[in-house]
Amino acid sequence: MSSKMPRMMQKDLMEAEDIDFEEDKENWNTYKLADGTTLKIKLVLRGVKRLKKFAPDGNPMYVINATNVVRMVGVPKELRMKPKPSSFEPV
Repeated sequence: MSSKMPRMMQKDLMEAEDIDFEEDKENWNTYKLADGTTLKIKLVLRGVKRLKKFAPDGNPMYVINATNVVRMVGVPKELRMKPKPSSFEPV
């Protein structure tokens, strides 16, 4: 049995099965930058497809659609600019 991961082709994605999911836990990863800023980042899953392919260990292969949510907290005052006025009219 080859230890190489199978290549994914466009056809594989078109034949993949959409898999429903529900959020179990979405943790924030926290990073302290050298400039004093703290970044909080989490991956938010938007979709999952199971391919009709298998990894060398026999497990099914999945493709995910996800987005990263990034928050900056504790930005030092010396790094901040004065906010620009909003271009939107109040409602």
